Amino acid sequence: MDKELSREIILEHFQNPINKEEVNDDNYKLVNTRNPNCIDNLDIKILFENDTIKDIKFTGEACAISTASTSIMIKNLIGKSINDAKEYIKNFDHMCNEEEYNKDILNEALAFQDIYKQNNRKNCAFLPYKGIIKALEDYENK
Repeated sequence: MDKELSREIILEHFQNPINKEEVNDDNYKLVNTRNPNCIDNLDIKILFENDTIKDIKFTGEACAISTASTSIMIKNLIGKSINDAKEYIKNFDHMCNEEEYNKDILNEALAFQDIYKQNNRKNCAFLPYKGIIKALEDYENK
């Protein structure tokens, strides 16, 4: 993916994030992700059904990178099984750390393919994934 397209995707998801809305439903699992070094503070709510991620919503304040990464993550994880979600997260993590990854499953998340070059930004891009990882662990250990 070229740099201009990456910028466009990140900007679009920052300005018009998917599922950035409050949900008041006790069936959703709430996780908070916070970066102590900046303003990023997101509440992510995940609805699981039959070992599948049925829905994800988020609220909070975050930089363009964290907001866009959260939006793209949500778009890619809704409807995935727990195992497919873990595989997606593993590949995103590998991409962020300049390790081998499967480009075919990351879709628009490829906009972050050069994020490894900026360690602070890498933390911003991976922040929502930390919340999802925690939620998946909690779900599996219930």
